[in-house]
Amino acid sequence: MDPVVVLVLCLSSLLLFSLWKQRYGKGKLPPGPTPLPIIGNILHVDVKDISSSLRNFSKAYGPVFTLYFGMKPTVVLHGYEAIKEALVDLGDEFSGRGHFPIIARANKEFGRCSLVFSNGQTWKELRRFSLMTLRNFGMGKRSIEDRVQEEARCLVEELRKTNASPCDPTFILGCAPCNLICSIIFQNRFDYTDQSFINIMEKFTENLSILSSPWMQVCNAFPILIDYFPGSHNKILNNIAYTKNYVLEKVKEHQETLDINNPRDFIDCFLIRMEQEKHNQQTQFTTENLLATVGDLFAAGTETTSTTLRYGLLLLLKHPEVTAKVQEEIDHVIGRHRSPCLQDKGSMPYMDAVVHEIQRYIDLIPITMPHAVTCDIKFRNYLIPEGTNILISLSSVLHDNKEFPNPEMFDPGHFLDESGNFKKSDYFMAFSTGRRNCVGESLARMELFLFLTAILQKFTLKSLVDPKHIDTTPVANGLTSVPPSYQLCFIPA
Repeated sequence: MDPVVVLVLCLSSLLLFSLWKQRYGKGKLPPGPTPLPIIGNILHVDVKDISSSLRNFSKAYGPVFTLYFGMKPTVVLHGYEAIKEALVDLGDEFSGRGHFPIIARANKEFGRCSLVFSNGQTWKELRRFSLMTLRNFGMGKRSIEDRVQEEARCLVEELRKTNASPCDPTFILGCAPCNLICSIIFQNRFDYTDQSFINIMEKFTENLSILSSPWMQVCNAFPILIDYFPGSHNKILNNIAYTKNYVLEKVKEHQETLDINNPRDFIDCFLIRMEQEKHNQQTQFTTENLLATVGDLFAAGTETTSTTLRYGLLLLLKHPEVTAKVQEEIDHVIGRHRSPCLQDKGSMPYMDAVVHEIQRYIDLIPITMPHAVTCDIKFRNYLIPEGTNILISLSSVLHDNKEFPNPEMFDPGHFLDESGNFKKSDYFMAFSTGRRNCVGESLARMELFLFLTAILQKFTLKSLVDPKHIDTTPVANGLTSVPPSYQLCFIPA
């Protein structure tokens, strides 16, 4: 027999044995499509629309199934019941952060642990600190709501400068949430024309676009591509390095003017904690972790909110009857002159429903960042080994057709009862759920309500095309759902 053929057969046998051992050697993993040697199930997955692939797999294998990305198994949870059982009922066991190759490479390269991608005690301490600091921000001075209202007024003024001419709202809508994060982290907001501010925004926008691309889904399955092949993943690492250096300069400025009795922002609070723990050899409060945590807050708090705003306005253009009803409620509750405040939300059930429906419909993050089980866990008669990656399909909950009739339709009625009052839903998991839910959820909710209300209070939205011809299909559906580009006119009310 040809030696080459023998070699190929031997290698194939070893790979098949390795896959068998992974599947059956230590645990009894859930069922799933048979993986191919080396590449696993990557050919079974549409990397341009992973959510659709997961939905099809769930029909064949049930709400809990296994996929192989490369040679490593990943357990997928699909549907409300399975996700709640794992993330809420067994929250601790499913609270690990799974492997995300490109970020793992960045963390290794820069010697850091970040808030979103850390595990164990590091994650617990950084998360607890970040939550406490965001909740208590202001230390008796200005509240976060004050800052959101100020930024909403600045946003409205920037939109006025368009002079009712056709414009792409992407940049302006990105400035508002980014500036809010800047005010929390750095104390000061920036003018929308500040070049440093624009540069930072561009880095985050570019990274999100790359992370949502089919190429990055392939890189996540085959990390060797990140280490040894050229590609857009290298741009991500360069952008992370740029942001790190920018934040480092800000940290140095804060260190020179720090008053431990008068913290001004998130960086000051972190520096004070570093000083308090300077003799603790095991402390998680280091300069590198500060840079990584600030980077996470930037990335999570900027692009997600700005993309939701951009997608939201597109949906309001598509459905002018919804927009008209919202503006009628705004006129009735707030009027045209007073600035909206968070307290108004209780008297504005339709606006509240519209904001929730925008988030539900756009399905911004179809699949969460990978979780991991923190120990060997028996789950629904399966045995999942410690460290196994877990993928959570948020799409399967937000588009559940029993909880939300006609889930592919944009309908604020999904969040209203028969009397027109706002109706909460346990299936609203736009910010995920459990131990790893979004740290900035309350801030994002506040921003979306106040920014959208302020825009609709002051402007009539005019589409450049007939609403029935507006296409709301996302142009990318990887890490996030990205809306198509569009233009509109902001007509002063």
